[in-house]
Amino acid sequence: MRAGCILAFLGAWALWGGAALAQPAGPPEAREGRGAAATDDTEDERSTEGRTPPGDDDSSPGSSPQGAPSKIREPAVPSTWQFATAPAPARGRQLTLAQCLALAEQNYPKVREARARLSHKQARLWEAKTAPFSEFRVAGGAGIAPTVRGTAVYSPNSDVALTSNMALAWQVGIEGLVPLWTFGKITNLWDAAEADIELGRHDVKKEQNAVRLNVRRAYYGLQLARDSLILVREATSRIDRYLGDLERRVEEGDGDEIDLLKLKMQRAELEARESEAVEAEQVALASLRFLTGVEAGLDIPDRPLEQVGHRLGPVSRYLEAARLFRPEINMARAGVLARKAQVRLERAKFYPDIGLVLAARLVRAEEVTDQRNPFAHDPANFASYGFGLALRWKVDFLPQSARVAQAEAQLEEVRATERFALGGVGVEVEKAFAEAEAANKRLDAWTRATQFARQWLIKVQQGIDIGTFDAEDIVEPSKEYALRKFSQMSATYDFNIAIAQLAQATGWDGMLSDSQ
Repeated sequence: MRAGCILAFLGAWALWGGAALAQPAGPPEAREGRGAAATDDTEDERSTEGRTPPGDDDSSPGSSPQGAPSKIREPAVPSTWQFATAPAPARGRQLTLAQCLALAEQNYPKVREARARLSHKQARLWEAKTAPFSEFRVAGGAGIAPTVRGTAVYSPNSDVALTSNMALAWQVGIEGLVPLWTFGKITNLWDAAEADIELGRHDVKKEQNAVRLNVRRAYYGLQLARDSLILVREATSRIDRYLGDLERRVEEGDGDEIDLLKLKMQRAELEARESEAVEAEQVALASLRFLTGVEAGLDIPDRPLEQVGHRLGPVSRYLEAARLFRPEINMARAGVLARKAQVRLERAKFYPDIGLVLAARLVRAEEVTDQRNPFAHDPANFASYGFGLALRWKVDFLPQSARVAQAEAQLEEVRATERFALGGVGVEVEKAFAEAEAANKRLDAWTRATQFARQWLIKVQQGIDIGTFDAEDIVEPSKEYALRKFSQMSATYDFNIAIAQLAQATGWDGMLSDSQ
């Protein structure tokens, strides 16, 4: 789309220059006023050239102070030549970049998926905290038993299982173990679960970092597409003003038919380039809707694409930020902590568990005589309870040694992963920094080139007004200004994306100010 837009801009400005040849010069007063306005514009640009950029703060301001008027979209062509444009159609809910980022972090499916995984890990921690103290089992049953009367010495009944006189019998019991000392099994299990939760939190941040970059791509791309549309439509409107007049003069034999064919050809090309810009705008809007979860009625404020407020510092600053904030590095660190806890847990399994055993049982059969003699065995009617210290020890030392070796190997694997993450992230940061530095230099160069081209264009126009230049001399500076202007817009987009990629590489999203 960028290459197509450049051709469209060049054609538009060249057409303006050709159409200017057919226009009579205005009155001296109008020419003087136009030249004065151009001079004012030039002086305004010069006054901003030496402005000092913001310092390398942790979060550079990106919006105007409270109470200052918000910046609106400025024309992409010099103020001396304003083209008539149709009023903008009514748009939906306008969201700033910060609002789009907040909605994406809340609604994007991958972020929700990571949050669900985090909730699962948190539930596992609760399980680890409660499971050791919940080893209780309740058992019970009910059935029918024959009538049995008498004592341990004499009974009128026999020991048959089924008789004509049966009644309900039931029993219920509970037993369990409360651990008192496990040699670190419980606490290490908790440590592993908490480290796993920390890993899950950084997993959520990783998905949020990824969606932030995608939102910025779509947002800046939408601004660039709309800036391009403004240039194309302004050029199209200007061509349409002269096309009919040129056709009439050709029919009368006073115009050049070749110029008419060139004008129609470039008018058709502008329509094609406009369709490309419209397509890019629609794709960017659709991407924003998907990323933010806003199904319909989403739009952004009508503001031009601007350079982000962050200014690059030394690369060491970003490398240090990556070691602190990059989610993948913190995930690797959490994995190391979890594996260390797992090794300690496996080693603790060489030792026994000491705990408090609790048990109680109640059995009742109404048609069986309850024996009051404590020396008589009465399985049909009794109640028992008790507690005491217990020791539970699994003495599979050889298999447990193998499990410890497995846990230690997994720990070394995660440590290698951590080293890989540190080295790989360092490369990513340096690459992103180099790209941002190069994009910054290109933006500065294209900005200066645009200012020089604008000054050239204005001086030629002023020379035409006073008669020191011919009208056809406006064509070359017009084309050069159009080319430099679009190159500056593209460089602004590239710089913003490069800074966004650097923010993702470091995990330091606070370096960007997204209050546009």
